[in-house]
Amino acid sequence: MNSNVKPEIVGEIPVCPLPAPPPVIIDPTLPVPDDRECATYWERYKMLDNVAEHSREVARVATFVAERGKALGLNVDVATVRASALLHDIAKTYTIRHGGNHSQLGGAWTMDITGNPAIAVGITHHVYWHFAMDIDKYFTPLAVIYADKRVRHNRLVSIETRFKDLTSRYGINDYIRRRIEITRTQSVDLENLLSDTLEVNLNECDFDSGRLV
Repeated sequence: MNSNVKPEIVGEIPVCPLPAPPPVIIDPTLPVPDDRECATYWERYKMLDNVAEHSREVARVATFVAERGKALGLNVDVATVRASALLHDIAKTYTIRHGGNHSQLGGAWTMDITGNPAIAVGITHHVYWHFAMDIDKYFTPLAVIYADKRVRHNRLVSIETRFKDLTSRYGINDYIRRRIEITRTQSVDLENLLSDTLEVNLNECDFDSGRLV
C-alpha cells in the first residue's frame, strides 16, 4: 500500500471501510500481564525511558477510569484495562527508529505475546476510534484512548493542552492539523461521555482519589 495515500474524510469524520470490531469480551482463561510482566515486554522491545514513563501515567489514568466503572457496576476488568494502557506504546520506540504505525504494530505484538485480544484492541485503536463510542461494548479501548489523550509526556494535562502540544510538534501542514483537530473533538466527546457514565468530572479529576483539582 502506498504510505502517501491519505484516508478519505467525509465532513469531519475519517471514513473507515471496515466494520466495527466485535464487542470486547473478557475471557478469564486468557493471561493478563501484571506491571512486572509488562515491564519485561518493555525491555524486550527496547522501550525508551520517556515512553515508559508516559505509559505508566497513562495506566494510572486508565486504571482510575476502570475502577470507577467497576464500582458503578459496569462490566469492566481492571487488570485488562491497565495492561492495555501499560502496553499501548509498546511499538513506539521501534517506529520512531524504523518507521511504521505504532498502534497497529503494537496491537499485533501484543496479540503475539499475550494471546489476549481484549488487551490488544486497546493498543490497536488507541490513537483514534473510528466507530460508535459504545461504553458497554468497548470500555477497554475507550478507556485507553482517553487516558492517552490526558497525558503529555509523563504529566497529566487537559485535553486542550495535550492537543496544543500535538499541533505544535506535528502540525506541519493543513491536512495533519485537520486530523489532529478531528481527534481533539473526539477526545472531548469521549471525556464528556465517560464523565456522564462514571458520574465524575474527569476534566477536573486528579485520578488518584477522584478529588477535583
